[in-house]
Amino acid sequence: MFEKLLIANRGAIACRILRTLRELSVKGVAVYSEADAASLHIQQADEAYSLGEGAAAGTYLSVEKILATAKACGATAIHPGYGFLSENAAFAEACETAGIAFVGPTPEQLRVFGLKHTARALARQHNIPLLEGTELLNSLDAALLAGETVGYPIMLKSTAGGGGIGMRVCHSADELRDCFEAVKRLGQNNFSDAGVFIEKYIQHARHLEVQVFGDGGGEVIALGVRDCSVQRRNQKVLEETPAPNLPDGMADELCRAAITLAKAVDYRSAGTVEFIFDSADGRFYFLEVNTRLQVEHGVTEQVWGVDLVRWMVQLAAGEMPPLRELQLKPHGHAIQARLYAEDPGREFQPSPGLLTYVDFPVAEGLRIDTWVEAGCEIPPYFDPMIAKLITWAPTREQARLDLHQALSNSQLYGVETNRDYLRQILLAIPFASGHPWTRCLEDLVYHANTFEVLSAGTQTSVQDYPGRLGYWAVGVPPSGPMDSRALRLGNRLLGNAEGTAALEITMSGPLLRFNCAAVVAVTGADIVLRLNDEAVPMNTALLIPAGATLNLGTIAGAGARSYLCVRGGLQVPDYLGSKSTFTLGQFGGHGGRALRAGDVLHLLPLEDLSCGNTLVPEPLGEVRTLRVIYGPHGAPEYFKPEYIETFFATQWEVHFNSSRTGVRLIGPKPLWARTDGGEAGLHPSNIHDNPYAIGAVDFTGDMPVILGPDGPSLGGFVCPVTVIEADLWQLGQLKAGDKICFTPVDIKTARDLALNWDQVWEPGLLAMQATRSDRQTEAMLSRASPLP
Repeated sequence: MFEKLLIANRGAIACRILRTLRELSVKGVAVYSEADAASLHIQQADEAYSLGEGAAAGTYLSVEKILATAKACGATAIHPGYGFLSENAAFAEACETAGIAFVGPTPEQLRVFGLKHTARALARQHNIPLLEGTELLNSLDAALLAGETVGYPIMLKSTAGGGGIGMRVCHSADELRDCFEAVKRLGQNNFSDAGVFIEKYIQHARHLEVQVFGDGGGEVIALGVRDCSVQRRNQKVLEETPAPNLPDGMADELCRAAITLAKAVDYRSAGTVEFIFDSADGRFYFLEVNTRLQVEHGVTEQVWGVDLVRWMVQLAAGEMPPLRELQLKPHGHAIQARLYAEDPGREFQPSPGLLTYVDFPVAEGLRIDTWVEAGCEIPPYFDPMIAKLITWAPTREQARLDLHQALSNSQLYGVETNRDYLRQILLAIPFASGHPWTRCLEDLVYHANTFEVLSAGTQTSVQDYPGRLGYWAVGVPPSGPMDSRALRLGNRLLGNAEGTAALEITMSGPLLRFNCAAVVAVTGADIVLRLNDEAVPMNTALLIPAGATLNLGTIAGAGARSYLCVRGGLQVPDYLGSKSTFTLGQFGGHGGRALRAGDVLHLLPLEDLSCGNTLVPEPLGEVRTLRVIYGPHGAPEYFKPEYIETFFATQWEVHFNSSRTGVRLIGPKPLWARTDGGEAGLHPSNIHDNPYAIGAVDFTGDMPVILGPDGPSLGGFVCPVTVIEADLWQLGQLKAGDKICFTPVDIKTARDLALNWDQVWEPGLLAMQATRSDRQTEAMLSRASPLP
């Protein structure tokens, strides 16, 4: 057996291979692009080496770098995984020339099956059914003539590559003219081969494939038939084995054809023979051969109880047991879902970014191949697959239901994924009935319980009440809403728990597009609201139809912050017990930051459509009064008594440099009772480290700062007063130029006000009955802008 093997790949397949190498007591060597520096395959490898910065061309496709790394670390074998160099004959030859075993087919086999037209020629020699088609076409005129001969619709295909790249269905000569050069370019750009040919297109086709394994000496076995018909733009989405609802004897015929083709070249290692099955006439046709491990190999392993990676490594090392001696029988059913970082609501565009939360379930019969954990970055350079979720069960129906449950229990945050899209496919009739076809997803309408940020506003963040408690002693502030009253009122208006997460909006708000119906309320400082360009009121439960835009404008009058509450709340993960965003620490909320254009936030499905409830908030005065507890650093130890009198008599002005960390104040310079801070520092405001409270008025030098919910827990400055809990909400409504004054109260008064706060604001909440009837609500929903 090899002592050390290098894996020339990344992601889930690299982790999968490493798992088998550990079982074989083979040291696994990982290579990686710097964009994958946080990938699990680096942590799990015995050794890991960087291939440098950037995309695949300079990293995972660099034969020179990979071979140099293998030689330098002493690896005597390379497993290519799938994709990248896995079907590159020149790479396989270069490995052999360097004296390094290539864990895969021979270079000759890679060449024969690497181009679809040569594979078709070999299939024809061995009487394997083929779709009517052509050899390589050297001109558009030749293609147009072939199209008339074969008969439309036809499939124009690139001879090289795979993954659905370079394939176009043409229903007419005009469509063929439009896409001929485009398909040639795709082949040239992606696979350095511009060759194209035509095949007859099957309207109601299933994509079936047979897993084969050959010993390179003429023995080949087949491990059942997989159904990979559920595809989007020719890319596989769900795969399963055994293929459901095939005519009697069809699976055996497919396996015999696959074995015949593989034996024709004394096939070595793992491979897959792919077929098109015409559901209308019950016949199959050869499609192509993939000379590598397939992404969907896991479903075969689960049903047949084998480890294809182990076989590949053992065969390359000359330690594979004879295939004819293997006693193999399939058991049960397995289904795989490909989980991608992509947004189905925006034409499946990739969604690179930081995964801030990852939690996959653990269950009997569930296998998850992944490379991510919280803190991993999904790079923009590579295929955005996050994980493969595979369920095994005695029956197909149980495997289907288990996979739906596994997806439901999989929680990922930070990037958009196709998780909910996969769940909808599993419940849709074509797949649930066991009769999928390659175009069945074209009729599936995706529904997303989300809203999209079209523009983000000045500083819009997710906050919940009371924030992140219990970590103040170790320097983690509570964060939470600066105006907790407004957030709590908005949630009360919607029937939410008062701590439900909402959006805090500072000075100017976001433009949001709702992909589902929602009921919202906007509270706090007055801000202009427009629903589909029509003005709507604040402090009211509003029904937002699916497809509608909600524009939160600029706060023009009193106050600095507004709050958008949504019935059911924003579905973001907890971090240290709270959903609140702490931007300085870069955690919590949505990605640990303020919202940006393009962000997508998730909601619970809306069940309660009632709306129209209204509250009458207390107006903000021109001069705010903040009640405070005096101390701990007052007169005469720190300030002169006359200055404390001045402090309480002054109308302080809010400084422009204020934020959630603290509100700076402009006013009379302090009269200090001492000349310096002694051992604590030169300025008289300096003291040895002192625990702070939210709302403490902290003199940083000669300027007072009211500490906000994102402020420090400990510092070296004096604090003569602290704002009482019942008035902390007012900090959130202070902006530059506002005037405030401080009024001292005793501790008992402060406690009573905090305990009785519900009674203080409850009279201002008028729990009115919905102003819209059910019929009016239905009419409003019917006018919703449809999703594209």
